[in-house]
Amino acid sequence: MDARSVILAACTLILFALHQDFWNWRTVYPLVFGFLPIGLAYHAAYTLAAAAWLAVLVKWAWPAHLEEDRQRGPEA
Repeated sequence: MDARSVILAACTLILFALHQDFWNWRTVYPLVFGFLPIGLAYHAAYTLAAAAWLAVLVKWAWPAHLEEDRQRGPEA
């Protein structure tokens, strides 16, 4: 396993841990933008971060052999 794989895996685990939003479970205030509860705003931001992280993973961790198999086409 190379260093890049370890870093990507560690960042993925950190993002997973951040999904466990235990610090906003019992609070509604402060309201973000005056109407959005803080927990909901946190999860909206988390969703954007997760989508960006998946784009990073596709760019840097996508297995190249899958693309090679696709370019060759189905074997008869």
